[in-house]
Amino acid sequence: MKIRPLHIICILLICSPLLFLWHYTSSNPQVTTIKFWNGNKTTSRQAYERDVLAAALEVTRKGYGEIPVIEDLTDYPDPADEAAIFRTKGVDVFGTVAGNPKLAGEEKIIVPHPMMKGLLGYRLLITRAADRDTFAGITSAAELQQQRQGIPLGWADAALFRHNGYLVVEQGTFDDLFTRLRDKQFDYVSFGANEVESVFRERAAGVGELQTNDTLLIYYPFPLVFYVNPENTQLARRLSQGMQIITRNGQLDEIFRHHYGDLVERLQLKDRQLIPLTNPLLPPELINFHPDLLAD
Repeated sequence: MKIRPLHIICILLICSPLLFLWHYTSSNPQVTTIKFWNGNKTTSRQAYERDVLAAALEVTRKGYGEIPVIEDLTDYPDPADEAAIFRTKGVDVFGTVAGNPKLAGEEKIIVPHPMMKGLLGYRLLITRAADRDTFAGITSAAELQQQRQGIPLGWADAALFRHNGYLVVEQGTFDDLFTRLRDKQFDYVSFGANEVESVFRERAAGVGELQTNDTLLIYYPFPLVFYVNPENTQLARRLSQGMQIITRNGQLDEIFRHHYGDLVERLQLKDRQLIPLTNPLLPPELINFHPDLLAD
């Protein structure tokens, strides 16, 4: 039978809705749960990111429905496990720093809306108590660059500090970090202002002979964002919309105040010697990120 142009048009008209339906359902499979990985971080950050995710999902519930969140708090010390979190662990979303180098070779979707006002980029030091005077006397980047910073293997901070000319000892894990600091394998560690107190209380204080430094403040642009499984494009759209909504309506500010309301004053962030760094890891979406956390 000879196929005429009219026949082809009829076939396309009949099949095109089916093709569209197949494409939509195959690229957006029915989601019954959202698996949220919240491991490899401090309990204070876990609580904050949990609240932000819940808020972003709640304000978009009308358009996307009620989908239960399953939180996974498993820690994966091996950087390769974190890099493959979407491919091998069935994770839908997790929070991390924008431009996390462990994800460089992985397919992912960034939700380019910072969730913590850049607070994670304001870094405070933990040192040996015996070195208190040494660090109190530091007033410039050149002086701090003479000291060795300890960073667990695979953490995003290591490449950033090296890029800025700092001495980095990148070895071990978060669990042995403070024992190694006490034993003089390096001279200091640094943590975001949002977590340094809980880190010291939960991990460093028990080791002994350590203290938080009260004179220095390192800063670099280090926005915290959500990354989404590349196969879950609908969730990425939903979280992008949700983050925009809670940023505009003030909910994100409320969550921030709930967790970190008096932190700037309590840690005297405005009174410290500020040492700025650049961040070469920022993705294009956030290359111009500038927090106003310490603005007058």
